[in-house]
Amino acid sequence: MLLQFLTAAGMLAVLTMIPGPDMAVVTKRAVSSGWQDGLRTVGGITVGLLLWGVLTVAGLAAVLAASATSYTLVKLAGAAYLVFLGIQALIHSRHLRAKAVGTHPDAPTGAAWRTGLVSNVFNPKIAVFYTGLLPTLAPSGLSPHTGMALLVLIHAALTAVWLGGYVMLLAKARVFFQKPAVRRAMDRVTGIVLIGFGLKVATTQP
Repeated sequence: MLLQFLTAAGMLAVLTMIPGPDMAVVTKRAVSSGWQDGLRTVGGITVGLLLWGVLTVAGLAAVLAASATSYTLVKLAGAAYLVFLGIQALIHSRHLRAKAVGTHPDAPTGAAWRTGLVSNVFNPKIAVFYTGLLPTLAPSGLSPHTGMALLVLIHAALTAVWLGGYVMLLAKARVFFQKPAVRRAMDRVTGIVLIGFGLKVATTQP
């Protein structure tokens, strides 16, 4: 059973480190508002994963994954939110042209945690991932619910550590990222990436 857990954790770690919408959202918040907001965003993302985990163990995520209508509604809501965040970043990059950016990031805002949570809750791919892949990774020596719950906790912990470490890495290069030209470039890149992920989410099938 230990070997099964290690194998599952390794696979989850690889999947966690693949760049995706979560990393783009975290980059936007960390670069524009500082590492505190970056960590708050990570916290929101982690809570979103735990919520999906609870729904999965309860069987509700399987219903969503199997319902084309429900899946499409959640998918479009998530895609629209990512596109909104992308447009917001592009608009912010234009505003930076008109003002100098100092060595300190913008004041942290309470919206960071909500940004991470909403971007994750409205990602139906997690429902498909949890109901489709996690059952195949759950150790055979445990009940399905217990095995799934432990894997969800492992995935949430891996995500928090990985993205949290990424935020702190960005913080180390804060002075560089606070240069006006760099800020504009980062906002543009993350904006385009977020819009791209939003369009990808909107057009993908379960």
